[in-house]
Amino acid sequence: MNRIAKLASITLAVVLVGAAITYVYITPYDRIAGVRIGGAETPPPSDWRTVNNLGVIQLKTGGFPPFVVNVVYVGTEDGVITATRPDGGYWAKRARASPDGWLRIGDATYAMRATEIVADEERIPNISSFHHDL
Repeated sequence: MNRIAKLASITLAVVLVGAAITYVYITPYDRIAGVRIGGAETPPPSDWRTVNNLGVIQLKTGGFPPFVVNVVYVGTEDGVITATRPDGGYWAKRARASPDGWLRIGDATYAMRATEIVADEERIPNISSFHHDL
């Protein structure tokens, strides 16, 4: 292998490793989905309305590959409600297929089970929601 090809291979490897590290450790906290949720595993609060101060949280659905997204939420007495696009966004499809996952609010991470709410009397019209019974 000549010197230029070897240097190009090393450069490509460094770029790929850098991209992988960015994807795993940084992107869950930005706008791009990631694979690592982080935070400290925490027992659920007795009333989820106590965690209503952040506006955006991270949600990690089950299944492979791991997938972390930022979602808007509201805490209720019994759990957390989030919403997805009316056409059923990617994370909602994953939550239907594998509802066990993790929810990160601030530095606390909670085990969760997503339950889809689809009845018209239980949701805002044209918005699919998930109620996270934690």
